[in-house]
Amino acid sequence: MIGLHEILFLCFVLVGILGSLFWIWMIVECATKEPSDGNDKLVWTVIIVFTHLLGALIYFFVRRPKRIAETGLRPN
Repeated sequence: MIGLHEILFLCFVLVGILGSLFWIWMIVECATKEPSDGNDKLVWTVIIVFTHLLGALIYFFVRRPKRIAETGLRPN
């Protein structure tokens, strides 16, 4: 029978895997879709890489919608 500890462990593993996949998605999104004007692409990539999930979430909710509105390009 599965106990509470095993369920919590599986939940943490799932959150870790999903967070890492989201982090990789945001790195790829930033590196391929961010305009090359100035240092924005480099700065956002460094922020995402060094702050992991927090940086990816900030990019997703703050910069990504602004970039889509500025360029008019919707993500694939």
